[in-house]
Amino acid sequence: MFSRPRTLGRAFSLALALAAVGGLAACGSLPKPGIPFVGKNEKAAKDKAKLKGERISVLSLNKKLEPSAALKGVGFSITPAQPLDAWTMAGGNSAHVVEHVKAGEKLQVAWRRKIGDGDSVEGHLTASPVVADGAIYTMDAHAKISATDVTTGKPLWSVNLAPKGKTARDAFGGGLAIDQGQVFVTSGYRFVAALDAKTGAVRWRTETRTALHGAPNVTGGKLYVVDTVDQLHAFDTAHGTESWTYQALEEPARMAVASSPAADGDIIYAPFASGELTALRAGNGNDAWSYVLSQTNRNNALSEIRDIAGLPALYRGDVLAGSHSGLFAAVDARTGQARWTQPITSVNPPWVSGDVVYITDQSGQVICLSRDAGQAYWIQAMNGTLRKKFRAVWSGPILASDRLIVVSSRGELRALDPHTGEKVGTMHLGAPAYLTPIAADGLIFVLTQTGELIAIR
Repeated sequence: MFSRPRTLGRAFSLALALAAVGGLAACGSLPKPGIPFVGKNEKAAKDKAKLKGERISVLSLNKKLEPSAALKGVGFSITPAQPLDAWTMAGGNSAHVVEHVKAGEKLQVAWRRKIGDGDSVEGHLTASPVVADGAIYTMDAHAKISATDVTTGKPLWSVNLAPKGKTARDAFGGGLAIDQGQVFVTSGYRFVAALDAKTGAVRWRTETRTALHGAPNVTGGKLYVVDTVDQLHAFDTAHGTESWTYQALEEPARMAVASSPAADGDIIYAPFASGELTALRAGNGNDAWSYVLSQTNRNNALSEIRDIAGLPALYRGDVLAGSHSGLFAAVDARTGQARWTQPITSVNPPWVSGDVVYITDQSGQVICLSRDAGQAYWIQAMNGTLRKKFRAVWSGPILASDRLIVVSSRGELRALDPHTGEKVGTMHLGAPAYLTPIAADGLIFVLTQTGELIAIR
């Protein structure tokens, strides 16, 4: 095992982050409720570390994304809907690209089940469910793992992995993945574990020094996870032994969540709170390139929070990702050079299908972009003309049975026409939902912030 330390390049106090949130919310976009900030005061380094890639400054020009006049009336193709029998990790698979799944055609509730503790001041629900072999696996806000029958909603087993009597400010969240009969767990309680998918029995458990709020990506016999101090860890899936770590530039002011890397063969594409999107070699953790998804906006102090909180998507030679600082890009997966960028602030994962990329921004807009050039086909404002303080937070989308599905902090699920953005359906969930829905076995699954799992047929 080895580590590749890097110099802390900038000091940024928690006071500034809190000031940005409390005093300048009217100037910018806030992260989703339930996603806390963390920060620390440190002496600024005399020589700031230089990042590979490019920081884009828009101090003199703040662009606003509009639908492209050149694309007005121009059609595009999305891939046909296909059945899917497994959703094995955050984003569906190791590349975080599903394209178009056949599921939830009637938008009717099949069943509901409480899976454990929901969001509260003591813990945050951040783990997306995973599905394989007729079972759906969930993790509540305090590391309780449950298996539920996909068809009936009947509980199969549950196990609580939280250390007894242990509490910590960052001991929440984490994520799940399933591979070859094992459920892999990462946790803010500072551990990685593998469970038997049939019984919930713990096969191995490895303690870590830092909290793990990100979901794992499991591929090629290794588990990859980003921690809360911007380290990427690689663990052997057979025994839980740590193979290597990679230290990105640590951001003192950040959201207390972490994204999940995308993977393609020998290359891992890791997102960090510094805004770095870094390509790493799976064998040893050496970096191939790094691109910085960050821009400075003089009208929005929150642009200093650079987290790539949404999952990066790897599709046809591009890595598509966006940051909280207001930059969304298609980056060449081989060279690390951006093919195009757009001024979009988002903590949601993009959804890619055929000719287009869909992304939901922090103001509640669902945006349809040309995958080739990044121009906007259409922009749908989900909150209409509501004043800012009444706006809902929207999460998603996923593309299921020819509809874009998004969910909101007001407990609404809304279906949009993928070609026009027009509303074609809606349903009331009964509780706020901040996690992007998933789909498998003909069903759409939504996990609400109250800890209720809803299956939609």
